[in-house]
Amino acid sequence: MHHGDGYFWGMYFLWWIAGLFVLIGIFWFLYQTSLRRSKKDDSLEILKKRFANGQISKEEYEESKKILEEDL
Repeated sequence: MHHGDGYFWGMYFLWWIAGLFVLIGIFWFLYQTSLRRSKKDDSLEILKKRFANGQISKEEYEESKKILEEDL
């Protein structure tokens, strides 16, 4: 850890880069989780509307809902 030979500053820079990658990874994970949840919620809303409009039967609704809930 000598300040004069440049190794100290190189390692310091690498730790900043590593920390940046960790933060990016955390935000990416949270974004993907949120995205999956919103897609599932949208799919369930569409399913509920189709059932309410009489486009699908109760059996089709329950089967589709079960499949959508298993995906998450």
